[in-house]
Amino acid sequence: MLSGRILTPDGWINGSIAFDQRIQHIRENHDAHSTLTILPGFIDLHVHGAAGVDIMQGGDAGDAVARAHAKHGTTAMLGTTMTATDNSIRRALRGLAPVIAQRPTGAARMLGVHLEGPFLSIHKLGAQPADAVTVGSMDLVRDYHALAPIRAMTLATEVDGHLALIPQLNELGIRVQIGHSNGSYEDGVAALKAGAAGFTHLYNGMTELNHYRPGIVGAALAHAEYAEIIPDLQHVAPGAIHAALRAIPRLYGVTDATSATGMPDGEYGLGSQRVYKCLGCVRLATGSLAGSVLTMDQALRNFVGLGLELADASNRLSLYPADYLGEHERGRLTQGAWADIVVLNAELQPVAVFVEGEAIDLTTN
Repeated sequence: MLSGRILTPDGWINGSIAFDQRIQHIRENHDAHSTLTILPGFIDLHVHGAAGVDIMQGGDAGDAVARAHAKHGTTAMLGTTMTATDNSIRRALRGLAPVIAQRPTGAARMLGVHLEGPFLSIHKLGAQPADAVTVGSMDLVRDYHALAPIRAMTLATEVDGHLALIPQLNELGIRVQIGHSNGSYEDGVAALKAGAAGFTHLYNGMTELNHYRPGIVGAALAHAEYAEIIPDLQHVAPGAIHAALRAIPRLYGVTDATSATGMPDGEYGLGSQRVYKCLGCVRLATGSLAGSVLTMDQALRNFVGLGLELADASNRLSLYPADYLGEHERGRLTQGAWADIVVLNAELQPVAVFVEGEAIDLTTN
């Protein structure tokens, strides 16, 4: 049982929360006094790596990444792939499959895969390698989906043939996200009408907002219900984050974390490419940003630092991503939900994390 200031779907209460794998009950106690804050565990829908390990390595990489992020309050996540050769993508998916099927002890729950590429625009690749970009097909997607469940997919929807894929991807239970796209505003609107559900790392890797040519960013700001954003304060300026917060009701934070997360400055892998961590960010040799070293607890502190109320910041890292995936027994502290819990001190640093009721050891590397 935990006691403290608890964020429930009905607001804050002072009280206690009892749980095993699931939450048994939450009881209010007006006389309870604690400096601890109890929030739903964070849900990160865009994670490439951590602790020197990259998802694209395959093998037990997903296990290591899920363990590393759990120590920062992430209780559920999507293992995210990179644009790569067909063999490399298949290797990564085979590595993720057993971690998705059975959560390892001490790790966040791997809910499935975010397939970020290879169905992108060669004009908006960011850190994605150009030589492996390809046009999407349902046969290929079904092959990948059979190896490991794909829950979200980044798609440059303006590429010939991609718009027609969206309803078929939805039928497989895949949330289509517009991203790494050189499309117009009209292309973005058409994709949303076809069933696209969100946008991958809003502002980054897409046509920017111009008052004559609103671009994909304009389509998101005008019409999106959901979109991811990387709140590391390097990928997106604070003013642009505030604009998105006003425009997109369920804007949610992701880390886009790489293998350099939690590691000292130096050279690391991101798929087939080498990236360099320095001064709190990750870049290609060209100087372009290439993912981040953000963790979800830092994302919470950054949102609060931008002026968001703590409950709002929490929703954007737990409730909204859970609802986006249809995971209605996660991302909220309520009776019967999974006991995915993060306990924070007055400085919003995690002092305890529980994944499906299991206490995560925060002391080991």
